[in-house]
Amino acid sequence: MTKQEILQSFDPSQPGLADATIFGLPFSIEDSEIIVIPVPWEVTVSYGSGASKGPEAILEASFQVDLNHQEFPDLWKLGIFLDESPKGIKKNSKKYKKQAAPIIEALESGAVLDNHPALRKSLDKINYACSDMVEAVREKTLHWLNQGKKVVLLGGDHSTPLGYYQALAEKHDNFGILHLDAHMDLRIAYEGFTYSHASIMYNALQIPHISKIVQVGIRDFCEQEVEVVKKENGRVVIHTDSDLKRETFEGKTWRQQCDQIIDALPQKVCISFDIDGLLPWYCPNTGTPVPGGFSFEQAAYLLSRLAETDKEIIGFDLVEVAPGENDDWDGNVGARMLFHMCGVLAKNNKMNVGNRINFPRS
Repeated sequence: MTKQEILQSFDPSQPGLADATIFGLPFSIEDSEIIVIPVPWEVTVSYGSGASKGPEAILEASFQVDLNHQEFPDLWKLGIFLDESPKGIKKNSKKYKKQAAPIIEALESGAVLDNHPALRKSLDKINYACSDMVEAVREKTLHWLNQGKKVVLLGGDHSTPLGYYQALAEKHDNFGILHLDAHMDLRIAYEGFTYSHASIMYNALQIPHISKIVQVGIRDFCEQEVEVVKKENGRVVIHTDSDLKRETFEGKTWRQQCDQIIDALPQKVCISFDIDGLLPWYCPNTGTPVPGGFSFEQAAYLLSRLAETDKEIIGFDLVEVAPGENDDWDGNVGARMLFHMCGVLAKNNKMNVGNRINFPRS
């Protein structure tokens, strides 16, 4: 069937098709305008684990997401397709995560790796494997960008989008990152891992095309990260959770704060959303939860506000969703945020997502 024939025959009010792609949509990858690249990778996790299971948890939960989104009621008609992850990613994540564990344990015990040749050798292998992951993500992203698709990345831990940023840099000379997170992620090769999840924004700064990173919701950082911010001399803008809450307590509205955040961004923007930016009850199983954060609605409002400006959203990543052992709450939240972010991307890029549904309230 053609895409038009599928649109005429598919009933979005019925349960999602179990054998279909993400959100139960009936479209092929060729007919879909938004391609989601899953990267089930978490080799360098330093506290809680499970982020590699995030894409699968979000996929499973996505079938319960109603498609008639209030802001983007026709979003589903564009087609959103979950691609296969880069070859070998899941297997290698498991393999090298196991090798990383004794390195992290030794460092936490105060060991110096140069005094442990076997651990040093393992570290070198892990860094090499991580660089392979970065390159595989870059290549897959470029493949779909060259097909004219809108491409987004679904982690995995926060190390996963570096290759995605590199691919965007091959298509755009200058762009910024709107970074929603509890952490700055500006550590330099944290625990010896060049591509640590805690080093993603430091590594992003090594891409000259990224002219600014605006961080929102930050509430956990180290001295080294503060020094990186100072050294970058305005290239990194920080909105800590404490500062935002203080302003709110003293009368500043979230809309005013959002406009200030957005004004600091360059014309082209990629969104990086670590789910632990949210209040912890939305993501209780994420790897490094921190008290505080913003609500789902606050995050969605900021992203929708960005979509309504003349800024150009060129992509986004959603990372660090980790499912619990006995519930699918994290996947549920992740699936709904992913759907909203797809709507934000589509609306900003003038794709037909329909008009907001307004209900009578009196």
